[in-house]
Amino acid sequence: MLVPIAVAFTVGLLGYAYQALKPPPPKICGSPGGPPVTSPRVKLSDGRHLAYKETGVSKEVAKHKIIIIHGFDSTKDLPYPIPQELIEEFKIYFLFFDRPGYGESDPDPSRSVKSEAYDVQQLADKLQIGPKFYVIGISMGAYPVYGCLKYIPDRLSGAALVVPFVNYWWPCLPANLSTESLKRLPLQGQMTFRVAHYTPWLIYWWMTQKWFPSLNIKSGNTAAHCPQDMEILAKLSESPRDGQESKSQQQGVYESLHRDIITGYAKWEFDPTDLSNPFPDNEGSVHIWQGGEDRIIPSRVNRYISGKLPWIQYHEIPEAGHLLIFESKHWETILRALLHR
Repeated sequence: MLVPIAVAFTVGLLGYAYQALKPPPPKICGSPGGPPVTSPRVKLSDGRHLAYKETGVSKEVAKHKIIIIHGFDSTKDLPYPIPQELIEEFKIYFLFFDRPGYGESDPDPSRSVKSEAYDVQQLADKLQIGPKFYVIGISMGAYPVYGCLKYIPDRLSGAALVVPFVNYWWPCLPANLSTESLKRLPLQGQMTFRVAHYTPWLIYWWMTQKWFPSLNIKSGNTAAHCPQDMEILAKLSESPRDGQESKSQQQGVYESLHRDIITGYAKWEFDPTDLSNPFPDNEGSVHIWQGGEDRIIPSRVNRYISGKLPWIQYHEIPEAGHLLIFESKHWETILRALLHR
């Protein structure tokens, strides 16, 4: 009698565990019961759709075409204070898009650093913006830029990685540097990134369980922000954000945030320091922009990467934090350097 009861209990426990670990299905935009599609989209070769937004001057008259790659828990619609006079002076066309699973872009179950680079290329080709373009990746959106430098360098006019994401398990990083940098993060961040790297199949459970502290961007914890960032957050809170947070996660937190973390902290197919200079004749340039007071991205890691790749121009803004992109003066500096003006 005890054996059947034990078997039933074990089966029930495994069933509960499976349901706890299994992420919910995505709420795909445009599908029955899913969020509506309100933005223009392109269809990729695998059938997925990418939502996009075009700003600046028209692509027909533009001298510079720049694709902006948004960061974690964001979308193509996040407003950046890019000076209008600069846009007109340099005749810049901007192309923003929702990365897979974010906003109104379809999820990608096979999402990787490589796939996101080819998403950028397909988007550019579908919209016929030309054979060459610039890419700017912000925070978590920097890993697709590394992918572009690896897989589609011939399509680039230049690249900028702004407050760029770092993977603490890149083989190029000395063990003491990666370990010490990771330990400087809040404990919940350390644990979340370790789960994403070593046991990605646990990430949904880890991010939704209540027993241990996990990475919670809604927690209100200000320890990860320097005083400059706190001032910017206070200013942003005074103006409407058009439901930016809910729009970024409308297809499900797993397909947007969780899969983003898994992709970034997975084992990559290449090491950043193995990259080759895409502009050997100085016909373009690659830049890293780091806030000196950034408490989210360790400056010492980005400083090390750029030191190993002397063709990357490293810029550290001493007084700036992780949110430096919300100040127009920094956008002007970034764009002028990228466009060689």
